[in-house]
Amino acid sequence: MAVKTVERPKLTFSEKIYLPGIMKGLKITLGHAIRSLRGKTKVTMQYPEEKWDESLPEWYRGAPALVKDEFDRERCVSCQLCEFICPPRAITIKPGEIPKIAPDAKVEKAPEAFDIDMLRCIYCGMCEEVCPEQAIFLRKDYSITGTSRAEMVHDKDKLYEIGGVRTGLVNKWNDLK
Repeated sequence: MAVKTVERPKLTFSEKIYLPGIMKGLKITLGHAIRSLRGKTKVTMQYPEEKWDESLPEWYRGAPALVKDEFDRERCVSCQLCEFICPPRAITIKPGEIPKIAPDAKVEKAPEAFDIDMLRCIYCGMCEEVCPEQAIFLRKDYSITGTSRAEMVHDKDKLYEIGGVRTGLVNKWNDLK
């Protein structure tokens, strides 16, 4: 196996003392400082007061939430597809039975418990894509906070509270289905 050595380039005197490199760096830094002082460049966002909400891209995927229909009915039918597809296993669903005498008895199941661990969630959007009833949506929210781990596990009530109401055709209530 042949070893090839690479010759180092010969440096001039000014390159050896690093003076041109230092001057270039100072020129760039001074230019940024002047533009910042004139107000032409914004350097820092004051986070709690200023947010990115108006400049979020169209394709931004935020935190998942459950939604209800316009008649305040649960859209989720406990099919558990979102639980099975979730890569970090952040979703836990405990299906519950609907009584036979209930007006929505054709559905058969509703979630008794629906938990999403926001510390484990990677906001991939697979749960939203796989949901046949359009019950789970990703909202454009990036500031999810809590003071403990238990507070970051959102239960069914919390998910419906932050999800709100979505209108439109829901397969669960469609008599033709």
